[in-house]
Amino acid sequence: MNPGQLPAKEHAPGLWIRDLSLPLRWQDFKLIAFDMDSTLINIECIDEVADAAGRKAEVAAITEAAMRGEIADYKESLRQRVALLRGVPVAALTQVYEERLRLNPGAQTLVQACHHAGLKTLLVSGGFTFFTDRVRDLLHMDFTRSNVFEIDNGQLTGRMVDQAWGDICDGEEKRRMVLATCDALGISAQQAIAMGDGANDLPMMSVAGLSVAYRAKPKVREAAHVAIDQGGLDRLLELFA
Repeated sequence: MNPGQLPAKEHAPGLWIRDLSLPLRWQDFKLIAFDMDSTLINIECIDEVADAAGRKAEVAAITEAAMRGEIADYKESLRQRVALLRGVPVAALTQVYEERLRLNPGAQTLVQACHHAGLKTLLVSGGFTFFTDRVRDLLHMDFTRSNVFEIDNGQLTGRMVDQAWGDICDGEEKRRMVLATCDALGISAQQAIAMGDGANDLPMMSVAGLSVAYRAKPKVREAAHVAIDQGGLDRLLELFA
């Protein structure tokens, strides 16, 4: 039986659990995988970049539908959004990072606690390396996977760059990356934690031993072992011994 078929119990205000024996033990986990946009950070980066092109409302509407699971083809939805960014200068990406992007409450505390407990950390995102690499370095995370904007003469071309592992980091690639990282570490997926907020996080959450929804879309919240509806990411620590 998956957690989505079980009733949620409110462990504490804004912190819901399904089918868990508490307290959880750090020694049972060796990896934690995080989504980035609206999970580790406070924004959807592609929406904010679109603001520079005067297309934020259009792009944000597609993003919202994709995150709610209302668009079946995530890759095509991302291609549509990126195409609308053609001509945006790289300087606009820098401005989004410096002026709008902030870590969500508790992000640094949770990542540090995981490192202290011996867990490896993975940032796996449907977003872009321009932002994920900076967040990875800021939080001293171990691994990352995300997409690459194609840039020409200092401007976005409206396309993405294929990488050695494939074309787009969608939900299936997130799942595959979590499993591949577990394999590289010599651990079971049951020893992994996966945390996200959108429908493209569901595949990786489905294979992890512990799935955590952070201020998530309804489909994601209903499928997770743990749902954090109030407070910061570090509320997960309340469940550990």
